[in-house]
Amino acid sequence: MHTLTKQEKGVKIAAYIILTLMSMFAVIPFWLLVSSSFSDSSYAIANGYRFLPQKTSLEAYRYIVSQWDQIGHAYLITIIVTVIGTSLSLLISTMLAYGLMQPGLPGGKLITGLILFTMLFSGGIVPQYMIYSNYLNIKNTLLGLIVPNLLTNAFSVVLVRNFFMTTIPGELREAMELDGAGPYRIYFQMVLPLSKPILATLGIMAAITYWNDWNNALYYITDTHLFSVQQLLNEMNNNILFLANNSGQLQGVDVTTLPTVTMRMAIAVVGILPIMIAYPFFQKYFAKGITVGAVKG
Repeated sequence: MHTLTKQEKGVKIAAYIILTLMSMFAVIPFWLLVSSSFSDSSYAIANGYRFLPQKTSLEAYRYIVSQWDQIGHAYLITIIVTVIGTSLSLLISTMLAYGLMQPGLPGGKLITGLILFTMLFSGGIVPQYMIYSNYLNIKNTLLGLIVPNLLTNAFSVVLVRNFFMTTIPGELREAMELDGAGPYRIYFQMVLPLSKPILATLGIMAAITYWNDWNNALYYITDTHLFSVQQLLNEMNNNILFLANNSGQLQGVDVTTLPTVTMRMAIAVVGILPIMIAYPFFQKYFAKGITVGAVKG
């Protein structure tokens, strides 16, 4: 058994200290977020946020629960969009990457170059908005939350292609071809089952993107029945701030009962909680997929 030298022990201790500090810096903001959401709003205004609430209150969450008919519907929309968008994103990215890894692909270098070009340059928001709204007519549809900017991207394609080229033996693919397997059978029966780490990596990245997205909803959704949870919570937050800032001009509205400060924290907790719960189950695949997918360029 290898005995660590003093220098190796020192490096190991320093690494643990640095990783511990980095973990604390990552966890502390979330802890403050959750703690503040359970604080009394008037106390938070007077004394600021605390890591341990000095005066607890559930008013912010009671207000969210009172609006749960809207929030629950928005959660359903977000779940549908996240599941469909993530599935389509994985399918398109992996199929394109699988095609690009084929030896002797006609125009393969040109296609790869065009894909990489999109990582550096973009057509801009205005022409994109005009195309999606005026020609593809996705405004006020679920496609408006799925397609623009989210369905696939060059980084995912390159990452998957590198993973395929690094971890899937060419001999195994050739053996299946000798057995009479076509490209679709090889893709579905060999490539995808061997690619769980990269699929989990891209899946959680795409799911987080879809779950947290509200830009597309802002651009393409005006129908309140299609509001995503992020857009709805943002609207609720803006409405509460409007009531608080215009309390002197409003008649019959008791804004003193609204948890305006802690409400923002509670909204953030409600928005990120599902992702925080799901992430640990995919974390082991996430690290492996990123590492292996970035090995070979």
